[in-house]
Amino acid sequence: MPSHAYRIRSYLSYWLDAVDAHSLHSPFLYDLYTRVIIPAQKNAFPAFEHLRERLLSDQRTIKIKDYGAGGKTEGIIRDIARTSLAPLKKALLYNSLISYFNCQQILELGTSFGITTLYLAQPANTKVVTMEGSPETAEIASLTFEFAEARNIRLIQGNIDDKLDAVIAEFRRIDFVLLDANHRYEPALRYFKKILPKLHPGSVVVMDDIHYSVEMGKAWDEIRKHELVHTSVDLYQCGILFFDPSLNKQHVILQY
Repeated sequence: MPSHAYRIRSYLSYWLDAVDAHSLHSPFLYDLYTRVIIPAQKNAFPAFEHLRERLLSDQRTIKIKDYGAGGKTEGIIRDIARTSLAPLKKALLYNSLISYFNCQQILELGTSFGITTLYLAQPANTKVVTMEGSPETAEIASLTFEFAEARNIRLIQGNIDDKLDAVIAEFRRIDFVLLDANHRYEPALRYFKKILPKLHPGSVVVMDDIHYSVEMGKAWDEIRKHELVHTSVDLYQCGILFFDPSLNKQHVILQY
């Protein structure tokens, strides 16, 4: 579970260290920041946001099976949506990254109700495989995809620990990964190591909630220092990893 004191310390550290475009000397990072990260905050998909609003007002109670951060066994949909759906700002960032780097083969660990998945599935030439552990949560996500008429999303329901190997084996290569399933050190590290063989120099991996807890902070620090990671970006709310050997080995903390 997250420590309130840790969250305060980690945010203060981020706030003190974060830089903007004027401090970026790498052309790759300058373009990433000015052409992808900042512009991503401007454009939304109204149909997707309408579905978000419906979830945020849904007062039905469902059972939850949480393999990650732990918690209650049931909850009200609107309350779950409020805490588990990626904010519009992050959903747009993921969509912008996928478009800019022309990512087509996409894996998401942690579907929730599927709003973020819809943003991953744009443009239409992408193929998204998304994994969700909780059956009733996955059922709502399936309805979300149906209402949005998203035909390029495949939802896998079940414990990611049991099914991830088989899912990864179906990919020839993976262009984009969103790790947003289990907010603990060991599973986060294990999932990253499992996807590594299918990554390539053009792959992009986003790790969500990197400062959620001491465990997640430790996992992020270890993963970003992996020998195959050549550039890493800390946006506080999430971290982005790049694997192109032509990039200098560098880590940057950006205002977001």
